[in-house]
Amino acid sequence: MLLKNSHFRNADLSDADVSIAFLPLMNAQIQPVAAKLAPTPIDGEALRRSALNVVTIEAQAIDALKNRIDGNFMRACQVMFDCAGRIVVSGMGKSGHIARKIAATLASTGTPAFFVHPAEASHGDLGMITQKDVVLALSNSGETDELLTILPLIKRQGVPLIAMTGNAASSLARLSDVHLDVSVPEEACPLGLAPTSSTTAALVMGDALAIALLEARGFTDEDFARSHPAGTLGRRLLLHIGDVMHTGEAIPSVDTHATLFEAVLEMTRKGLGMTAITDPEGRLLGVFTDGDLRRAVDDGDIDLRTTPVVRLMTINPKTIGPDKLAVEAARVMEAHKIHALLVVDSDRRVVGALNIHDLLRARVV
Repeated sequence: MLLKNSHFRNADLSDADVSIAFLPLMNAQIQPVAAKLAPTPIDGEALRRSALNVVTIEAQAIDALKNRIDGNFMRACQVMFDCAGRIVVSGMGKSGHIARKIAATLASTGTPAFFVHPAEASHGDLGMITQKDVVLALSNSGETDELLTILPLIKRQGVPLIAMTGNAASSLARLSDVHLDVSVPEEACPLGLAPTSSTTAALVMGDALAIALLEARGFTDEDFARSHPAGTLGRRLLLHIGDVMHTGEAIPSVDTHATLFEAVLEMTRKGLGMTAITDPEGRLLGVFTDGDLRRAVDDGDIDLRTTPVVRLMTINPKTIGPDKLAVEAARVMEAHKIHALLVVDSDRRVVGALNIHDLLRARVV
């Protein structure tokens, strides 16, 4: 053992003797953990004042942008609107984070855009920018080295440059084709160091550009949904009745000669809580539901085995077309307090059926 060789080198001890000798040392190291001191309570009112001050300062920074929606803003929108390629958004540090968000917002609202890191651009990513693109560069100081390094190459390509800075006299502002002023009187950080008001102002200016372009392009909610197919909005705006309805043999349906008993069997087999009653051509005449069945059971004069279902069916029930949005079926069900719908074509032929559980599975509701 190392301990035996180092501490008991001159002693003639066995390993067992060394272990016994070492035991007190081991026990000495096993000490109870001291109780942690309770954290010093902080001043809640001071926290509140600090937070309110941040909100006030940043709100003032946003309010000041109203006077900057001017000719430069219009020119920036026109350059971006006329872009045959994509909007390349770039920035370093916190401005880079804002630039990423602006690129994402532009892309999801009808203006193709992506983010390029300015440092990476100097090491190959500049090849992602083509002559058809427009560059939107963000820098509060307007003197970010990484951006200034790639500017000559961007200008040499003839790529339009829109700069968003807090310093109209900066190098980036002077070299740009269009300058957007996002300067702020002060940062919300009491040290005046952490980008707070300045990043908020840049973010709001980016949103203003994106939404102005959205409206200029006539971008619709369905266009937005196509960019968000996995989201709730995408499902609501892209999913149609035809995508979720039961079809063919899965449609509960009986003819006019069916008895209540036969209608109940059909409802049970298909599991939608209803059945359609149709004519020989498949056109809808009425519907019989679970609710109708309960009312029939309570009526002692009705024989389930012999009473024709047409006697108790609901004539002209609520229906929906297969090309309607699935969310519309949810609205119809909610408005009329029903849980299932038959789907009919323009000739009133039954082509499908669905209930609230189908909409839940499709995550429309």
